[in-house]
Amino acid sequence: MPVKLSVVVITFNEERNIARCLESVKNVADEIVVVDSFSTDRTREISLRYGAKFMEHPFEGHIEQKNYALTQASYPHVLSLDADEALTSELEQAVLAAKNNWQADAYGMNRLTNYCGKWIHHSGWYPDTKVRLFDRSKAVWGGENPHDKIILSKGATLQHLRGDLLHYSYYSVSQHLGQINKFTDASSKAMARDGKTVSLPMVILKPLFRFFRAYVLKRGFLDGPEGFIISVSSAVSVYYKYVKLYMHNRQQRRQG
Repeated sequence: MPVKLSVVVITFNEERNIARCLESVKNVADEIVVVDSFSTDRTREISLRYGAKFMEHPFEGHIEQKNYALTQASYPHVLSLDADEALTSELEQAVLAAKNNWQADAYGMNRLTNYCGKWIHHSGWYPDTKVRLFDRSKAVWGGENPHDKIILSKGATLQHLRGDLLHYSYYSVSQHLGQINKFTDASSKAMARDGKTVSLPMVILKPLFRFFRAYVLKRGFLDGPEGFIISVSSAVSVYYKYVKLYMHNRQQRRQG
């Protein structure tokens, strides 16, 4: 028997992306749920235009917000997307097929990212498989903020869908660098709360290895100038995360 599907999206000032996202799911969704963190742009207006059930909820973290959004879905089978993601036509057909013949507890899909107008096929960014379609009784959002991921229940079954999930990540390098600072604040604080520490040599070595991994091992050089920028930015992100953790640890030792 076909299953009913709730498409769930969390948003904050996503007027640039949300229409593309919702347009891509209108043929697979039996319900669209948008949980918003008090946007000040046209996110609400655009979401309502697509018939979404729109609600506002304070943002306490990506994981917390996405888990809250799951509780607002009317149906147990959920497609959970970010506002800057969209289904390709091939993935749309694969989701429809899964709806009509639901066989697994969850389904993964490859995510293809657009960076400053270029589709990135290397640099460690592809295939970037994500679980986005699942029975919410068998899955929960977990991981470490801001890098959330689906955690499946023990024994849950997983299948892979054909087609790509398109990810429109950054429109400019400035936007990327701003997000790096924001995300590394969140991730370094999460690591500190978990009691993690890092030495000064590792603060230096980890970013160097990240660049080598992205640009050489993951063939970022094949993505052209964007591959080099991504690889450098990835190294900078690792540096920021660990230097913030290092300085936090140092301050704690001084106070102790």
